[in-house]
Amino acid sequence: MPQLYLSLGSNEGDRRVLLEKAIDAIHTSIGHVDSVSSFFETQPWGFESNHPFLNIAVKVTTNLSPYEVLDQTQAIERALGRKEKSHLGVYQDRPIDIDLLLYDDLTLHDPRLTIPHPLLHRRLFVLDPLVEIAPDQYHPLLGKTIQELRQELHTVDTSHSAL
Repeated sequence: MPQLYLSLGSNEGDRRVLLEKAIDAIHTSIGHVDSVSSFFETQPWGFESNHPFLNIAVKVTTNLSPYEVLDQTQAIERALGRKEKSHLGVYQDRPIDIDLLLYDDLTLHDPRLTIPHPLLHRRLFVLDPLVEIAPDQYHPLLGKTIQELRQELHTVDTSHSAL
């Protein structure tokens, strides 16, 4: 069965509770949750806010297709209070955000879904939790491990901490 990696973040409400509810919903509607990273507190990326994020990475074994996973993650986001991805193309505070990072070694690029996530390698708030649960996982387009991608980016950005 395929294995996938998700990035989860929250910066509104009870962030830890929202992330735990999201993990439970992922287990119920997507597949077996094999591992969960530590919680990392990070500053917002791509927009200004006084509300820091809690971020985690999750490894899941599923029998769903990537599009079914996308549909389920969006349903979980809505159920936990997420209204829109952005406002006028600008990121904003949100109770929950779930991104599909990797799905086995699949590469996919269409208007609805891109795998691997196109910004995975540029976001420490994704790489730091992901390296805890998948340090040797290869990025199928860049040919580098998550550990290598994190190390390359970590020398530039240090705006986060593990909790």
